[in-house]
Amino acid sequence: MAFVSIFKNRIGIEKEIDSFLNLASESGLIFNQGVDAFLSNNLESFNDHLNHIVETEKEADTLRRSIEDLLYRKTLIPESRGDVLELIERMDALLGRFKGVMFRFEIERPNIEPQFHEGLKALVSCVIQAVEAATLSLRAYFKDISQATDHIHKVAFWETEADKTSSNLQKAIFATESFGLDVKMQIRDLVRSIDKIADQAEDMADSLAIYVIKRSL
Repeated sequence: MAFVSIFKNRIGIEKEIDSFLNLASESGLIFNQGVDAFLSNNLESFNDHLNHIVETEKEADTLRRSIEDLLYRKTLIPESRGDVLELIERMDALLGRFKGVMFRFEIERPNIEPQFHEGLKALVSCVIQAVEAATLSLRAYFKDISQATDHIHKVAFWETEADKTSSNLQKAIFATESFGLDVKMQIRDLVRSIDKIADQAEDMADSLAIYVIKRSL
């Protein structure tokens, strides 16, 4: 089913959703760069990326509200409107999680020892891949529904990889005898908050899988 058919040739909302999903992809890249900057102790660069992700989320919020207004005011796709709204809101929440973890770095300023940098970067990579796959699955839902399931499977794959990486990292943290329990718990909670982003991406993909079936009937 073509993208244009679900919105009854409404070009404006098509462009807004495309722009919204572009911001979702961009947020993952900004998050990755921000974590790299923090681990490199380049706090000036980290703050730049934090400010960037805040502005990106604000722009995404504005687009989300505009999309919601168009869906209701123009009475577009009444049979699928609730599904689309839920998916857009779930994606917007993912952007908020990127920002929330960045602020956690900023507020707590955790001292992450170099031996954990590789594991943390691997976790961030898995999370970003999960969110990107979720973004692509949502694009496919509107543009080429036949491709949506493939991307949904990739979300599940990267969420599983994130869980594995997170578990291994937490084990390594608690096996480090030179750390006090307070430090171990602080870093553990940070790792969990990053891993949670992939969990939320999978939740969105699970909902999307149901909507794909509904549109295919």
